[in-house]
Amino acid sequence: MTALNEIVKGESLEATLKPVSRMDLIKYSGSSGDFNPIHTIDDEAKKAGLPGIIAHGMWTMGNLSKLFTPYYAEGFIKDYNIRFSGMVFLEDVLTLKAELVDKIEQSLIFDVKAINQHQKDVVKGKVIFELY
Repeated sequence: MTALNEIVKGESLEATLKPVSRMDLIKYSGSSGDFNPIHTIDDEAKKAGLPGIIAHGMWTMGNLSKLFTPYYAEGFIKDYNIRFSGMVFLEDVLTLKAELVDKIEQSLIFDVKAINQHQKDVVKGKVIFELY
């Protein structure tokens, strides 16, 4: 698909990320200002009762929005609602999906989700992409 305005109900945008690395999370900590050590230090994550460090939820959400980056010449994300439904760990491989569920005038309504390599949803929600 070369243009988002050509998409029809039921079609999807999809991308698979490289495995989550510690460096991804360190960089995100710096750019977001979220220095909670459960995202970068194994011992601190374990002290918090986690099996290991976890990705920032907003890191996952931000990556999911990248599905729409190639289409910003056509429009913009007008609304973005998600629910965190699972944790993302180091070395997880996430598949990002956005399925068009409705088209109302200039608004494209997508169900979006990020799925880990075990086929478990870690983020689910909706995006409204507004065409110019």
